[in-house]
Amino acid sequence: MAKDFYQVLGVPDSASAEEIKKAYRRLAKQYHPDANPSNPQAAERFKEISEAHAVLSDPDKRKHYDQMRRLGAFDGGGFRRTSGGGPRAGGPAGSAPQGAGPEGFDFSDLGSFGLGDIFSSIFGRGGRQEEAATEAIETVVEIPFRVAALGGKVPVRLPLNETCRQCGGSGAAPGAKITSCPECHGRGTVTFGQGGFAVSRPCPQCRGRGKVPSASCPACGGAGDVRTDREVLITVPPATEAGAKVRLRGQGQPARPGETPGDILITFQVQPDRFFHREGLDVVCEVPINLAQAVFGSRLRVRTLDGKKVVLRIPPGTQPGRKFRVKGLGIEKGDRKGDQLVQVQVQIPETLSPEQEELLKQFAEKGGMAF
Repeated sequence: MAKDFYQVLGVPDSASAEEIKKAYRRLAKQYHPDANPSNPQAAERFKEISEAHAVLSDPDKRKHYDQMRRLGAFDGGGFRRTSGGGPRAGGPAGSAPQGAGPEGFDFSDLGSFGLGDIFSSIFGRGGRQEEAATEAIETVVEIPFRVAALGGKVPVRLPLNETCRQCGGSGAAPGAKITSCPECHGRGTVTFGQGGFAVSRPCPQCRGRGKVPSASCPACGGAGDVRTDREVLITVPPATEAGAKVRLRGQGQPARPGETPGDILITFQVQPDRFFHREGLDVVCEVPINLAQAVFGSRLRVRTLDGKKVVLRIPPGTQPGRKFRVKGLGIEKGDRKGDQLVQVQVQIPETLSPEQEELLKQFAEKGGMAF
């Protein structure tokens, strides 16, 4: 029985995209198979959560999904057959038309509402998952401030499931006898239904293969794949901000037969820099100067974002906290480029020699400052 995707994520149908994302991340972390290796129910729950997120996080799919809900396609958390959803007349006896789901429900009958494609893509043509996309891998990558500002490449190590080399993905031990799965009778899918409407999903016992071995492969435990790490070189675009995302299509989870290779969805987090911080496309830094430099003026060599140095003129009488703008040395994005802002901080000496104290007092009495 298919569930209401909003109920799966525990959010109202008015939830914002950010609320849906937060709910998905919280639940995915809780029910991820890696965190529950001996709990098959958690794995099934994780699949439901991923399925719900895949639809509700996509604006177009969510729009179609909401249309279906408004048309009354749900009944008590499950689906029910909508009017006119019976077998199409004129087809061969005992068969469902192309695009039809189990029990003769025809997804293409919803074409006038623009919903046929979305529900066919979710539940599969004819109740089967055909050419299903492998789940995307989502990861957070921390990048140095300068790489985020200027762009560059960073290596990322990702956990992936790869086909077991020992059994070739069959899940069978060497010499094991392979028979038809008793749960799905060799179909590779099991069907959940309510009110004449049914949804097919991969069989949990045979993992969608339709066959089960008499003994499981010792290398992968019968899963057919093994967890491994792979290093991927990620290109960071210039002017990348914290929270920015990039999708690498087809470079993630290797595909099984009939599936599309998964994507990698990268979320960037920018590490703080000890010298620079960012204000839009401008970069800001602070440099210390002493009293003499502030009073009489000076020249400073200041480090820039690309590692070079520029000479900055500090005029006499510079006040603490004053900012100097160096044009064109900020962050570049498209045809725009920011500046570098240099803020001076006047350092007050903690101790003075007796001679310096006397001179300072004399100058203070005259309304000035001297050394």
